[in-house]
Amino acid sequence: MDKAVNDGQKLTYDLLAKVAGPADIKGMTPKELERLAAEIRQRIIGVVAKNGGHLASSLGVVELTIALHYVYDSPTDKIVWDVGHQCYAHKIITGRNAKLDTLRQHGGLSGFPSIEESQHDVFNTGHAGTSISVALGLAQGRDHLKAGGHVVAVIGDGSLTAGLAFEGLNHAGSLHTNLTVVLNDNKMSISRNVGALSQHLNRIITGKWFVRMEEEWDQMVNAFAGGGALSMAQRFREAVKGMIIPGRLFEDLGYKYIGPIEGHELSYLIETFQAVRELKGPRLVHVVTTKGKGYQPAEEKASRYHGVSPRAKTGVEKKPAPTYTEVFSGAIVELAERDPSIVAITAAMPDGTGLTAFAERFPDRFFDVGIAEQHATTFAAGLAARGLKPVVAIYSTFLQRVFDQIVHDVCLTSQNVTFAVDRAGVVGEDGVTHQGLFDLTYLRCVPNMVVMAPRDEQELRRMLKTAVELPGPAAVRYPRGAAIGLPITGALETLPIGKGELLRDGHDLVIVAVGRMVHAALDAAELLAAGGHSAAVVDARFVKPLDEALILDMGARCGRILTAEENVLAGGFGSAVLELIESRRIPHTAVRRLGVPDRYVEHGEPGLILASLGLDAAGIARSARTFIEETPGVTDRAAQDDGKKAARSASR
Repeated sequence: MDKAVNDGQKLTYDLLAKVAGPADIKGMTPKELERLAAEIRQRIIGVVAKNGGHLASSLGVVELTIALHYVYDSPTDKIVWDVGHQCYAHKIITGRNAKLDTLRQHGGLSGFPSIEESQHDVFNTGHAGTSISVALGLAQGRDHLKAGGHVVAVIGDGSLTAGLAFEGLNHAGSLHTNLTVVLNDNKMSISRNVGALSQHLNRIITGKWFVRMEEEWDQMVNAFAGGGALSMAQRFREAVKGMIIPGRLFEDLGYKYIGPIEGHELSYLIETFQAVRELKGPRLVHVVTTKGKGYQPAEEKASRYHGVSPRAKTGVEKKPAPTYTEVFSGAIVELAERDPSIVAITAAMPDGTGLTAFAERFPDRFFDVGIAEQHATTFAAGLAARGLKPVVAIYSTFLQRVFDQIVHDVCLTSQNVTFAVDRAGVVGEDGVTHQGLFDLTYLRCVPNMVVMAPRDEQELRRMLKTAVELPGPAAVRYPRGAAIGLPITGALETLPIGKGELLRDGHDLVIVAVGRMVHAALDAAELLAAGGHSAAVVDARFVKPLDEALILDMGARCGRILTAEENVLAGGFGSAVLELIESRRIPHTAVRRLGVPDRYVEHGEPGLILASLGLDAAGIARSARTFIEETPGVTDRAAQDDGKKAARSASR
């Protein structure tokens, strides 16, 4: 089945062409289902080779997805995919194959489950650990409304490290509701016990006679045993089960455990789920799969091929100029070489956050806590309390999960914790669940926090050094993708806290920008100059604290301040500037803000999305022209105020 894909042989999509929905696979023979799995794999590889996407995770669950849709009746039965990065086969089977070529493209299919796309996507997912809680809510809602249908949560062994997943497991086990949790173990981190004996034991465990035997045993013990004999009988029953059931932990949480089972043998998967469907109460099916199954480069390097850029079919990805992540990676290693108190923390993302090089160089100073962002942050606070300098490298979208720990554990006592906030701003094709558009808002509102955003790679290096050496908490947020391309030279230097930089002078208005928006603002100033307008450009550098003197001075001189940020407008950098102008009661200074409006931002190529938001050079220039045209006389009044101030100073 997999050989055709690995050898590059082109399969025809004969069976796939017949699948317009899950009902179309239910009459297929076992051999046809295996052929369908091969066709789905080839289809996924072909599309991801062109569009990029989550390859290894989707290839690893093809048979599992087919088996679930073969046994269960979606959308009456609800299937919740944890994270959702493994849902490509699900999208194909549920009638979206014809649109799969638009995957992750602007206006096309999302790379994650989306309730706007299909009734078979029962919940929007994109962050790890949510599926069990969502599924339990769906199951309890079903019971409350006396509706029918099964509910299945599919969660990976990696996602099971999330605290939220354990909270859901604990609650579901105590409610005894009918719920199936499928543990997709693609690294065999729980058990390697697969094969004929395991399959035989699970046929026994899921069989009706085994369930009946358990019930009759309980009835007999309750009827004839009492006192100490009852307790002894129950302990004996659990001891016997413990010898043949490897998932005792889940049994103790209230689940009927089935597994581990081979995750790429369709006939056995189907047989297992048919039996599981008839069981009562919460049950956990432990399925062992191979991440990247059917595509040799992804099988051998599953982590690298978890999420890929286009051209995956060659086994080699196109490499752009050094990314901000790579610049961070080099800078933190350089800093750590000189300062043994620097330690680094990641939440299951050493490759994605650029900490792999640090981990190799300083294994005793590197911590991967799993998908547990809250723990990572409070753990960092504890390290800081002992005098170390922890750097928590984390994507902006995942930092959202840590707000309470930032407030309570880090900032309240002003611990020296540095947050390296990767993937800030528009991230592109991963879309709505992964856009990093809120961090400026929720970071700047917390006391004691310093927030920085670099315009280029040199500034990122300086800001990281500044943050690490700061005695309190700090965050450095930087975007996904390639940096500007400046040569990285010279010694690392710290920046004066709260000091911006005037990059271009002008008199009609000043554009005060942060992060990636600074270079867009400089390009916009050139466009404005071609039309006869003079625009100054300030790199704020710091979102908190602001360079109040520079902003107020430029505002007084130009009369117009246009802020630009890659963040939501609500409570962001522009709001900070407005608050500054209001608090100082500055007259004749008009302020307008450019940023992300009050909505979620769809997936698409970052440049296209930024342009649609008016956050490219053309959009900033367009807004600046409108601003100037709608505020005639502002510059003159500002100049008059400057003249009056000068006259008063002279009279003194």
